[in-house]
Amino acid sequence: MKFSAWEPHYREILAYFGFSREDDERAARLLADLVGTRDDLLALSMLVQGRDVVVCGNAPCLARDLTRITPGSVVFAADAAADVLFARGIRPDAVFTDLDGATDHLIEMNRAGTIVVVHAHGDNIPLLQHWVKRLPGPLVATTQSTPLEHVHNFGGFSDGDRAVFAADALGAKTITLIGFDLDDKNVDPVKRGKLQWAKKLLALIGHDL
Repeated sequence: MKFSAWEPHYREILAYFGFSREDDERAARLLADLVGTRDDLLALSMLVQGRDVVVCGNAPCLARDLTRITPGSVVFAADAAADVLFARGIRPDAVFTDLDGATDHLIEMNRAGTIVVVHAHGDNIPLLQHWVKRLPGPLVATTQSTPLEHVHNFGGFSDGDRAVFAADALGAKTITLIGFDLDDKNVDPVKRGKLQWAKKLLALIGHDL
């Protein structure tokens, strides 16, 4: 999704949660400084274009949904879903993360070739400072606000829906969602709001959950 189409939704999200665009953009500038010219968007695009992509959310149903990953599919993981996959012998092709679920396994996967799509927002500046310099492999930087030269915006808000938006923007042939439970009531109010926004946003690109 082009930023001009995404921005009205982003403004609604800021108003809904009371988040600060200035903080988001401060984090994006920091991430830009941390990555410099390091930008593996081309590798991510070549991985996705014309391929079947499975996006793995981190809901409890993920473990039983893994049988839906078909051979030859490109596998995207949302944040801590990567550890669920890795523990079962599946190294995702890309991990979309704001780093709040990052572990040292992320470094191991990145070193082995997993593309880490690191997201900057106003609340994760310390995590960016801690993790980005430790990632030795392919990396793509993203923001939910105005994109910068090497900090991209595909649309989407939380890790899972951002992964779906990226797959859509980069020309995936098909996109299958597993490990998503957007109606989960056993979460705090902020998380519930994020799930409802994910549901609304995914519907914009044809994924009604």
